[in-house]
Amino acid sequence: MGFKNKIKKLFGIHNSINEDFFDDLTDTLIEGDIGAKTSYEIIEQLQQECKKEKNNEPEKILEKLKNILCSFVEENKIHIEKNKINVLLVLGVNGVGKTTSVAKLANFFKKQEQNVLICAADTFRAAAIEQLKVHGENLGVRVVSHQSGSDPAAVVFDSCESCSASGGGVVLVDTAGRLHNKENLVRELKKIDRIAKSKASEGCYKKILVIDSTTGQNALRQAEVFNEAIGVDFVILTKYDSTAKGGILVSLGRELNIPCGFICTGETYDDIAIFDTKKYIDELIG
Repeated sequence: MGFKNKIKKLFGIHNSINEDFFDDLTDTLIEGDIGAKTSYEIIEQLQQECKKEKNNEPEKILEKLKNILCSFVEENKIHIEKNKINVLLVLGVNGVGKTTSVAKLANFFKKQEQNVLICAADTFRAAAIEQLKVHGENLGVRVVSHQSGSDPAAVVFDSCESCSASGGGVVLVDTAGRLHNKENLVRELKKIDRIAKSKASEGCYKKILVIDSTTGQNALRQAEVFNEAIGVDFVILTKYDSTAKGGILVSLGRELNIPCGFICTGETYDDIAIFDTKKYIDELIG
């Protein structure tokens, strides 16, 4: 049973809005990947507001729940500066759909008539470089790459130089995501971050974390690692079509103050959309 159907059923089986109802609602939110800490905070706030307003109507309580959730989830509207070097550093562990997300972003910005360049900075995985080259050919977007095993920061430097020489545009940087080798990864990311920041035009550098909506609270742990290492400006939520949960964005917003920029819902290049908080909460809760 999907998350929103569980919420709907919950409101149907409880004859009165009492302590048992709120306990069950807490459990349902936790099952929906919102996380225990955030779920308890939400329910505490909901109970207080319902008590204050003497609110016992299921429809009004559901609407209030939606409003609380909306206040926890921010959206990030990215702005690309024309004729400047815009660098988008794409982060994430292996397997979350990071490289595919880079290709989707390339397609998205190309449709906006931006000059797009892909930087293959995951030099650890030869397959990642080859994958990006295939995406580049399919999309008609240039891919800057070095040999497998070379310095990722050098690829970022060359990509930004190339972007500058062509009058500016968007540099999409695909990075490695080997969390099992955390120390090396963090050191590598910090070096890439320094180079990207120095080469991007002022105010035109963003760090984007790709998270898989099916991994639940693991995504929160991943976000903590990357946010602690170099900071995260916003997330891209992938595989949103294959999960009935997706509540992780609520935890990310509440606990780490990280907004969402895009949602990916399928395998094609067009399956990416600008994130909309209200639409997301409506789809999540019903």
